[in-house]
Amino acid sequence: MKALLTTGTGPYGIALGDRPDPVPGATEVLVAVEAVGVNRGELARIAVSPAGAPLGWDVYGHVVRPADDGSGPPAGTPVVGLSGGEGWAELAVLATDRLAAVPEVLGSTAAALPVAGLTARYALRAAGPPTGRTVAITGAGGGVGRIAVQLAAVAGARTIALVGDPSQHQDLAHAGADVVAAYGADTGPVDVLLDSVGGEALTAAFDRVRPGGVVVAFGNSSRAPLQLPPTWARDRPGVTLRGLGLFDEITRQHTARDLEGLVIRAAAGRLDPNVVVTTGWEDAPAVLQGLNERRIAGKAVLLTGSHGAGA
Repeated sequence: MKALLTTGTGPYGIALGDRPDPVPGATEVLVAVEAVGVNRGELARIAVSPAGAPLGWDVYGHVVRPADDGSGPPAGTPVVGLSGGEGWAELAVLATDRLAAVPEVLGSTAAALPVAGLTARYALRAAGPPTGRTVAITGAGGGVGRIAVQLAAVAGARTIALVGDPSQHQDLAHAGADVVAAYGADTGPVDVLLDSVGGEALTAAFDRVRPGGVVVAFGNSSRAPLQLPPTWARDRPGVTLRGLGLFDEITRQHTARDLEGLVIRAAAGRLDPNVVVTTGWEDAPAVLQGLNERRIAGKAVLLTGSHGAGA
């Protein structure tokens, strides 16, 4: 089968190549992949992977072989799921506890949901019920951040979207943000801070966390170390600082049920994953470069094979 594989030639070194067809286990379905979502984590993997390595977590397609144990959907069902990192291919296997059926109205847009949507949901869950609390989110213009804004707002939180340039992200107000502000802005005290930026953005935002508040760090797009003020524990007693990694977190969560909830919301128009680029998978290097250089301010979906934009 055809698959997107690393070339070992740099941060965007990826090209179509050949791999053996995957063989599903008893609790896995075989999916004919039609679309895949692109995440910044894939950029990091490309940078450290040798030539010929597979990639890809977010997968959308139709089941061509159901799970042998009967635990998943039947053949022909459109599904979206979280693969084990080999999903950018014509065929992929998905564990039945990490997928959800997709209404036809949503289609390939669903490919943008698994990593971003589940990370946002679990970060909020780790912080505790958001109702009636003030939740600040760094990197709010990104895939995870935008979904976190929407989920926090609909749950009854006062939501502060922190971004590099507020003038470029005023649409976050339509997504549910009560405040759209620059990193370091005085937005008042917050109960919860969800961070995907790290570095100075997290340091500045931490200064607004109330005593007894919660900080959940799930990324570090700045690639800078976290520096807390020397008196942080004295000034903010009881603050909880927690790191969250999606592929660790899903071992303790009902991933299929949580993903189904995200799909239902998106299909009903109550959750927008903000897909701004949909193109054929032969354009993957350019898409990856655009994401890395922040020229693509939203989610990107690659259409595979005969489903590609140029087909």
